[in-house]
Amino acid sequence: MAERRLLVLFGSQTGTAQDTAERIGREAKRRHLQCRVEALDSCDVANLIHEPLVVFVCATTGQGDPPDNMKMFWRFLFRKNLPAGSLCQLDFAVLGLGDSSYPKFNFIAKKLHKRLLQLGGNPLLPVALGDDQHDLGPDAVIDPWLVALWDKILALYPLPPGVEIIGPDVSLPPKYTLHYLPEDCPQPDSDLLQPTAPRAAPCELHPFAARVLSNQRVTAQSHFQDVRLIEFDIAGSGITFSAGDVVMIQPQNCPEDVQQFCQLLRLEPDRCFVLKPTEPSTSLPPLLPQPCTIRYLVTHYLDISCVPRRSFFELLSYFSTNELEREKLQEFSSAQGQEELFSYCNRPRRTTLEAMWDFPHTTCAIPADYLLDLIPRIRPRAFSIASSMLAHPERLQILVAVVRYKTRLSKPRRGLCSTWLASLNPEQGDVRVPLWVKKGGMKFPADPATPVIMIGPGTGVAPFRAAIQERVALGRRGNCLFFGCRHKSGDFYCQTEWEELVAKGFLTLFTAFSRDQ
Repeated sequence: MAERRLLVLFGSQTGTAQDTAERIGREAKRRHLQCRVEALDSCDVANLIHEPLVVFVCATTGQGDPPDNMKMFWRFLFRKNLPAGSLCQLDFAVLGLGDSSYPKFNFIAKKLHKRLLQLGGNPLLPVALGDDQHDLGPDAVIDPWLVALWDKILALYPLPPGVEIIGPDVSLPPKYTLHYLPEDCPQPDSDLLQPTAPRAAPCELHPFAARVLSNQRVTAQSHFQDVRLIEFDIAGSGITFSAGDVVMIQPQNCPEDVQQFCQLLRLEPDRCFVLKPTEPSTSLPPLLPQPCTIRYLVTHYLDISCVPRRSFFELLSYFSTNELEREKLQEFSSAQGQEELFSYCNRPRRTTLEAMWDFPHTTCAIPADYLLDLIPRIRPRAFSIASSMLAHPERLQILVAVVRYKTRLSKPRRGLCSTWLASLNPEQGDVRVPLWVKKGGMKFPADPATPVIMIGPGTGVAPFRAAIQERVALGRRGNCLFFGCRHKSGDFYCQTEWEELVAKGFLTLFTAFSRDQ
């Protein structure tokens, strides 16, 4: 009998494609298939020729771009020298996640499907195009498509005689098990972020711990929005950047939320543990030290402030000892309950921690082993760099609007990263932020004589501040900036800087203050 194995590969920017890929992995395990779930750039593409069955789950980002964790795969797949029949042994299916309000809706999934056909792959199903704009979100397409997919796969790889599909009433084993160490064991180094001499340029797996030099509010105290100009010291990091580049920042949860979470789940924050994968093929999560404390795990890794997904409620329902809570959790994880879940979670932007408060009997019954299955990791946040190395060597500046807004919930919603960054006070000692730099999508002309028109209202002016600093440092004139905000006296960022450049003849500035007229 043919080996029953499935590879699920995902390209994910915000975590939705990864969440869907992991769902397919769980459904494969219920059908007794050997299954690996990996990011496209983590797998060796050359080995695709040995894979009998692959499901691709891909998001589309920006203007029809592949997500960061599938860019290398994408370049390899479109090499001209790949032979036409090289994937003729491959049965495949492609599931796309996109947003139909963008012109290049699901562009990556469509193009991938077409390319796999060119290389000789055999499609099990037409490409699925999940749409964020649908009332029920991408699940409206995913749910029926998965039903059809499993029919196809089980026809090709039937269950062995006497083996049944594991029903939805049985929970699968966790990805990792937590092994607590004796209470008297020495505490691991709480801060992984020792600013070490970098081996190579910092990246997501090896961020640089940059010292915060200043954190200055650039809006008037009376203005409704708090916007910060934050400066980091990147001396010795090996980081270089130019105008248009982006800095990625790895945020953390606030101590009050961490404390609440530990109380709700009856966890001891200072207990040390090591993680053991349940299956030998599963690698340990990067960025988590071994051994690790519960406090470190909850502060730096588990995204307890994100809006929980359907899979969260599905897994939670298995631990529920309370009938009322279990019924509600099962409703939220069913296809029929998606509208109700949207009203409960997405519309008011309810956080994972708040959802746990609403299911107290279930929450205190969650086994610690399942924490990493239940709650996704904290994703890094991207900011346009707002300074030039030519004007500020060994420094990096960003312009951050602190995210705070009201929904029908009594407590205002706060952005995880911007709130954390705004709270950092460099006068209170050595404050550090894990960061690394990525190439941006914005390119400025190489020819110094080319004039540039820049339109950047609000914090959208950040990359243009970097470009103007860079161009002025190189003596380039012909810089024209259109800047808009609400009030000249409230949120006219960098006003003196712009006015000085205008006086020196380096900048032509057009302003629009929408509330001052």
